[in-house]
Amino acid sequence: MGEVSTIGLDIAKSVFQVHGVAVDGAVVIRKKISRAKVLEFFAALPPCLVGIEACPSAHHWSRKLQAVGHTVRLMPPSYVKAYLKRSKNDANDAAAICEAVTRPSMRFVSTKSEQQQSGLMLHRSRQLLVRQRTMLSNAIRGHLAELGIISAKGRNGTAKLLELIANEQDECIPAAARFSLDILARQYAALTTEIGAIEKRIHAWHRSCEASRRLEEIPGIGPIVATALVAEVGDWKVFSSGRSLAAWIGLVPRQHSTGGKERLGRISKQGNRYLRWLLVAGAMAVIRYARQHGTKRLWLTHLMGRRPIKVAAVALANKIARIAWAMMVRGEHFQEPKLLPAMA
Repeated sequence: MGEVSTIGLDIAKSVFQVHGVAVDGAVVIRKKISRAKVLEFFAALPPCLVGIEACPSAHHWSRKLQAVGHTVRLMPPSYVKAYLKRSKNDANDAAAICEAVTRPSMRFVSTKSEQQQSGLMLHRSRQLLVRQRTMLSNAIRGHLAELGIISAKGRNGTAKLLELIANEQDECIPAAARFSLDILARQYAALTTEIGAIEKRIHAWHRSCEASRRLEEIPGIGPIVATALVAEVGDWKVFSSGRSLAAWIGLVPRQHSTGGKERLGRISKQGNRYLRWLLVAGAMAVIRYARQHGTKRLWLTHLMGRRPIKVAAVALANKIARIAWAMMVRGEHFQEPKLLPAMA
């Protein structure tokens, strides 16, 4: 029996499946291990290549296995699926991971540090609370609309509704309805307070992170977007170009080309949905400012003149992602584009 050189590890909550092969491809290990004995098992093995699907807790196990001397590669589960043979079970999944990790064309996910994951927890918590606050706002609007009370869109409209609910002297809301609406209003206020506390933590992290402060120099990127990029991307050199980063975020056209005919459609919307949302929102802020005050970016002005605003926003978000990649890889600061002299 040869010495194990590559291992496919299928992780779970309690029982992990291990599939190990030697240099010649012969199966050396195929067994189940309890969660408590995983580190003990790998500590007894010689250093080898370990493949894991990039799913919940994968980054934790990657750090732990690297600490005992192994080389760990994380892979998107969708890329591993192509190597799965016949029925899906833990043993077949581990074998597929072991096969996929050795492929030269496989794309890997960089292991996130605990600081990155902690920062992402702030963003995920904020995103969840904002979504819950939006649900409460919609519920309050809907209930009051049934009573014939309509408000303007946005937070200002919601604020006026909350003032109306708090005013017990106003008789346009029945007492029974006011009781329910008051509960929702208190929940809305509590969520707003918690979101503010999370944003303070994000801003504090932003001020302490040099990379995040440099990213903020780019128009359309603020502390929220900058810290999200730092936490999500991690190692910027994993991407070969700015376009690769934009494709990973899902800001490039979807292709359906064959026979030498290129067919490009809407953006792929693959990859990181959260970053895509933040970058497009930041691009919309830049476009709103440009429409009110003008812009030095002539290409954006021309694009806005011939394409819909949302299409221009996606194009600008793509450009912002590319600029961010170039700045972080080269260690540069953002430089405003120079205005070209007017043609005679």
